[in-house]
Amino acid sequence: MSPGLRGVQSRRVWPVGVGSMSVPPTIVAEIGCNHKGDMRIAHEMIVVAARFCDADYVKFQKRNIPELLTPEQYAAPHPNPVHSFGDTYGAHREFLEFDLNQHRQLKEWCSMHDIGYATSVWDVGSAREIMSLDPDYIKVPSGSNQHYALLEILCDEFHGQIHCSLGMTSKLEIERLVEFFRRKDRMKDLVLYACTSGYPVAFKDVCLKEITRLQEAYGSEIAAIGFSGHHIGIAADIAAQTLGAEWIERHYTLDKTWKGSDHAASLEPDEVRSLCRNARSVAEALEYKPTELLAVELPQRAKLKWGEYNRKRAVG
Repeated sequence: MSPGLRGVQSRRVWPVGVGSMSVPPTIVAEIGCNHKGDMRIAHEMIVVAARFCDADYVKFQKRNIPELLTPEQYAAPHPNPVHSFGDTYGAHREFLEFDLNQHRQLKEWCSMHDIGYATSVWDVGSAREIMSLDPDYIKVPSGSNQHYALLEILCDEFHGQIHCSLGMTSKLEIERLVEFFRRKDRMKDLVLYACTSGYPVAFKDVCLKEITRLQEAYGSEIAAIGFSGHHIGIAADIAAQTLGAEWIERHYTLDKTWKGSDHAASLEPDEVRSLCRNARSVAEALEYKPTELLAVELPQRAKLKWGEYNRKRAVG
């Protein structure tokens, strides 16, 4: 398992603006609402992510639906009725929500199975509830990264890291967001995620070089750069790692065919397992040679290198 934050005593503390390719990225398996509002499924997903996938964190979502939606949005039908869990969009969202006590149970299950717990919060009420659980970090989703009442509460009252996704966000909005964290003196706790908001996202729209742009613009000031992907497969995640992403977050499901709009853009357990394994292998490979000749090369050199195996003949 990569270091991650895994509790107060083992929180990853990076020197500001410094990443190391030899350290694996922290892998976040985002359950989100893929539990379908069922705590039994949520528990199973925690166990599978921890024991089979070997992920570092699972992440959920928290919404205060009446606070988040307008009355018109609440009463409207789901835009894709086949994926709806209620007669209206509001009822659908309410069905998928876990309350604070349920999130407390989720966090306890994560602790039991040695995997980190995290949650994205969409609104002020949700932020206050999740802060009371004292998670390692709280995530602000792309849809709420301009919600400054929410951001202010997190900056003023939460002492862990604050992670922000930057999907569907203009460069001006990103600069406003970053400047807000500067004024709050919370840059050292900020993690920015390159992200394209789509479900799923075509490879031409993944735009991995945004990781480099964010690193050049803000890497010297903030805790880390992350990557939140909604593409198919895991190839782009490994590329994100080589570009310097220190956190990789992917939606995770037990079955892509399940009801719900996020499942198609999610990874199944075998894929999350492969991502974790490959990212840690790549981290080992992303090094310079520490010596001109490695120990593994010496037997081959003696056997195959012209001028070594036939030294007398070559010299003669």
